[in-house]
Amino acid sequence: MNYQELLQKKALYDQNKDSLPEVTVKSYAKAFDLEYTHHSTAIEGNTLTLLETKAVLEEGLSVGGKTLREIYEVVNHDKAYQYVKDCIAQGKPLEERIVKDIHAILMENIMTGGIYRSVDVYISGAAHTPPTPNEMYRQVKAFYMDLQEKKAENIIELAAWTHAEFVKIHPFTDGNGRTSRLIMNYQLMAHGFLPVSIPKERRLEYFNALEAYAAGQELNPFSDMIATLEEQQLDRYLGMTKVLEQTQRQQF
Repeated sequence: MNYQELLQKKALYDQNKDSLPEVTVKSYAKAFDLEYTHHSTAIEGNTLTLLETKAVLEEGLSVGGKTLREIYEVVNHDKAYQYVKDCIAQGKPLEERIVKDIHAILMENIMTGGIYRSVDVYISGAAHTPPTPNEMYRQVKAFYMDLQEKKAENIIELAAWTHAEFVKIHPFTDGNGRTSRLIMNYQLMAHGFLPVSIPKERRLEYFNALEAYAAGQELNPFSDMIATLEEQQLDRYLGMTKVLEQTQRQQF
């Protein structure tokens, strides 16, 4: 999608978002939070269904037949996403300490988080091999410098690059994907866009898009995917405002 067209939809959303009832906005945000946690963990192999994720997060129930790790993964992801929203509400720009905090929250009760790897790692099925620890430290340092220096002319591309570059470096032994999706949404939300959730059903397309960047620095497939998801999010909110307008007209 053309970025200028997306900006026009965002402007329309900004203009109309305050007209929606607070209960509507809160209920939709709650539903998104649940779906986002479910899909982001499912992409990495978590087997909890959407309803099981809801039972764990909203009712504090344990789910039979699931490992403790799977339970912690969804609980921690929800906590990490709330932390992201809190940081954005405080106007904090994305930087290294926040990224490490996100990872530490994701890894609670699973492993020690927020610490960069000191070993080589390999990604099964991928042509790209993450850098060795020494090279990883150099690349991750460059990543944070670029993060501060990049001009945010196209927020979708900035968010897509933040995710794709970070996961290519693979600075942690585990949890890089979940961390990358959270910092991608951090960039979107910090610049006034809506957060997006990559559906588990599009997992192969998603991995192929990331591989195109890791292997050949081709960002377009991934940024196009994010732009489409962002447009869908904006359309949902704009659809809610249209329904509200129609209801109000019918009442008069």
